[in-house]
Amino acid sequence: MQLSDILSLLGGLALFLHGMQMMSGGLESAAGNRMKGILEKLTSNRILGVLVGALITAAIQSSSATTVMVVGFVNSGMMTLRQAVWIIMGANIGTTVTGLLIGLDVGALAPFIAFLGVAIVVFVKVPKLQHIGQILAGFGILFIGMDMMSAAMMPLRESEAFISLMSTFSNPLLGIAAGALFTAVIQSSSASVGILQSLALSGVITLHSAVYVLFGQNIGTCITALLASVGTSRNAKRTTIIHLMFNIIGTVLFTVICFFTPLTGFVESLLADSPKMQIAAMHTLFNVVTTLLLLPVGDLLVKGAMRILPDRREEGEEGMHLKYLTPITHVQDRGIGASAIYLTQLRQELDRMMKMAQENVSTVFQAVLDRDPKQLTGAEEREAYIDYLNKEISQFISRAILHENNERDSAEVSACFKIAGNIERIGDHAINIGEYTQMMAQKNITFSPEAKEELQEMRDVSLHALDLVRHQEGSAAKWLSQVAALEQRIDDMTESYRRHHLQRMREGACSDEACILFSEMLTDFERIGDHVLNIAQERANLAIGSAAE
Repeated sequence: MQLSDILSLLGGLALFLHGMQMMSGGLESAAGNRMKGILEKLTSNRILGVLVGALITAAIQSSSATTVMVVGFVNSGMMTLRQAVWIIMGANIGTTVTGLLIGLDVGALAPFIAFLGVAIVVFVKVPKLQHIGQILAGFGILFIGMDMMSAAMMPLRESEAFISLMSTFSNPLLGIAAGALFTAVIQSSSASVGILQSLALSGVITLHSAVYVLFGQNIGTCITALLASVGTSRNAKRTTIIHLMFNIIGTVLFTVICFFTPLTGFVESLLADSPKMQIAAMHTLFNVVTTLLLLPVGDLLVKGAMRILPDRREEGEEGMHLKYLTPITHVQDRGIGASAIYLTQLRQELDRMMKMAQENVSTVFQAVLDRDPKQLTGAEEREAYIDYLNKEISQFISRAILHENNERDSAEVSACFKIAGNIERIGDHAINIGEYTQMMAQKNITFSPEAKEELQEMRDVSLHALDLVRHQEGSAAKWLSQVAALEQRIDDMTESYRRHHLQRMREGACSDEACILFSEMLTDFERIGDHVLNIAQERANLAIGSAAE
C-alpha cells in the first residue's frame, strides 16, 4: 500500500465523518428546539420510541450522535430513563441504514446528491431549504468519502501480511476486541462498518472473520456516549450503561450463534455476489434481532443499570454553582438536540434564579414590617447568588449564541439574556428595601398602622406577580394580559399610596424620616412590577411567535 493510498484512505475517512457532521448540523438547524416537542409526543410508548430513534439515526447516519443527544436529554430532565431505552434501541437499528445503502451501491448517486445539496445552500436564500441542502450535501459527501476509502484499500488484497492479519480475526475474542478498539478510536460505527465493507469488497477479509469485528464495532460505538456522560447526572450515566448493555448482550448472543451454527455461511451463500451486502445484512440482523429480544424486557435493562449505578445520597455542593447548565465549554459541542438541551437548562436555571428573587422580596418586606435586620442575612446571601447566576448565565449565553443557527432558538437565547437581567434588577430592588430596615432599626423609625397595612399589600401583590410570571397557564396572550393587568394594579397602588402618604405627612402621622423611607419603598415596589412585566413580555413574544410559525 503506497503513500498515496494511505492519504486517499485518510481523506476518504475525513469526508465520511465531515458528511455525517454536516447532516447532523443541518437537522439540528432545521429542528432545533422543536426536537423536545417531537420526542415528548413520540416516546409515549416503546414502539414509537424505537421508531423515533431509528428515524433520527437514519437521518443523521450516526447512532453515537443520537445516543449523545439522549444522554443530554436525560441529564436535563427532558426525558426519563425508560423513554431513553426505546430511543437507544431504535438508534441501533437506524445505524444499519448506512451499511445497507453502501451495500446497495447508492454511492453512485453521491456526486449528484452532493451537488444538489451545495446548489441549494449557495443559491437558495430560504433558511429552511438551506438546512435541507446541508443535509443532502452531507449525505453525498459521506458516500464520496466511502468510495475513496474503498478505492484506497484495493491494493491491500495483494498484501499477504495484511491478509494474514485479517484471518486472525476468525478468533471471536480477537475480532471483537479489534472492532471495538477501532470504532472507539474513530467514534463512528457507521464509518468503521463502512471500512469493513470496503475490506470485504477488496477480498482481504471473509464474512467468517468480519462478523466478530462487526460485533465488536457495536460495542466500540458506546465510547462516544460514555465520554458525553462525564460530569452528568446518575440517570444520564445509566443511559450510557443501558446502551453498553444492549450491545454486549447482542454481541454475546450472536457470537455464540455464529460460532456454533451455520448462520454466517447461510448469509454468505444468500448474498454471494455482494460482500458489502453480506456485512450490511449481518449488521442489520444483529441490531433488529437484539432489539426484538430486549424490547419486552426494557424495564429490566433500566433496573439493571440502576443496580450497576445505584442511587446515593448526594453531598450538598458548597459555594455558588450552576445547578442545571452544563459547563460553558460544552456549548461548543454541537450535536443534534443541543439547542433543546441547553434551552431547557437555561429555563431551569432562570426559574431557580427567579425563585431566589421571590424569596428575597418576601423576606425584605417582612423584615421591614417586623423592623428586624437579622432576617436579612439570608437575603443578602441570596442576592450575591443572584448576581453570580446572572454573570454565569450571561457568559453561557454569549457562547451559545455564537453556535446557534436556528433563528427561533437564537431569539429565545437572546430573550433568556434579557430575562436574567430583569431578575437581577428585581433582586437589587429587594435589597434596597432591606437596607431601609437597617436604617429603621438604627434610628428607631416606625411606620403608622396604615403604612404597615399598605406595606403588607405591597408584599402580597409583589409575590403574586412573581408567582404569576413563574407559572404560565393558558395561552401566552391571555397570560401576558393578566401580568400586564397586575403591573397596572401595582402602578395604581403606587399612585394611591403616595397620596395617602402625603395626607399622613400633612396630619403628622409619620416622621420625616419614615416618610422618606416609605416613598423610596414605593419606588422599588413599582420597579419590581416593571421588571416582572418585562420578563412576561419576552416569554409571551416567543410563545406567540412560535404559534404563528
